[in-house]
Amino acid sequence: MDDGRLGDILAQALNGEGTITVLTGAGISAESGIPTFRGPEGYWTVGSKVYQPQQMATWEMFNRYPEQVWQWYLYRLGVCQSASPNPGHIALAEMEKLLGQRFALITQNVDNLHLQAGNSEQRTFQIHGNIFFVRCSAECRKEILPIPKGISGKKKDETLKPEEKELLLCPLCGHWLRPHVLWFDETYNEHYYRAASALDTARKTSLLLVVGTSGATNLPLQVAAQVYAGSGMIIDINLEPNPFSRLAEQTTIGCFLQKPAAKSLPRIKEILESLMA
Repeated sequence: MDDGRLGDILAQALNGEGTITVLTGAGISAESGIPTFRGPEGYWTVGSKVYQPQQMATWEMFNRYPEQVWQWYLYRLGVCQSASPNPGHIALAEMEKLLGQRFALITQNVDNLHLQAGNSEQRTFQIHGNIFFVRCSAECRKEILPIPKGISGKKKDETLKPEEKELLLCPLCGHWLRPHVLWFDETYNEHYYRAASALDTARKTSLLLVVGTSGATNLPLQVAAQVYAGSGMIIDINLEPNPFSRLAEQTTIGCFLQKPAAKSLPRIKEILESLMA
């Protein structure tokens, strides 16, 4: 697609009153070196049994093996700590500055890279949580807290030290703290994941930019369906065709950009800047 066509879509979005919403998935973070953890990097051994990520990232597994689940998450935390925002993340932070209240970011990623790049917590809907935060597993309180000081990323086979186990207990009730992430056997909610707010934003969206997500989870598909039902425009930025690209091509004015996010998003930001100058 040439810049002229892309500029027409962005100009039409700016001329309307709706929100320009970005929906991001693992693809944008893969360009920063963070694996999806659905591949070999995500498999984990507990005793003699090998578990897949869909088994590790569950409330059931945490209840059975809290220490092993924490070891897995601290390995993931280490990967996220060593990553940096790429030009795609930076472009989205700059787009928020450009658009202000007309910008919204809905992300499935728990790696904190959007906030690190400069997107605000207010305009960023972290619908799967954030690995750098914790909360009480017994819910003695509903607060979301930063991961305790003294807890950092681990190597793959590194076990928890006694002092780390202490830090990972709720200071109020003594139950385990848990990673602030949505597990596979849990459901979305508003308090922890702002799910209803994300859907409300989708209903007010004139242009949805989908970036690096294949549609494997429910809420992102609902977001796109709301935009489509409201006659909003959809641009899908992905390396492979997917449900979002098919939906984008069905909208009145939309497109599928089969390019890396780190290249596409800076160009979109530049076009927006020129249109708003």
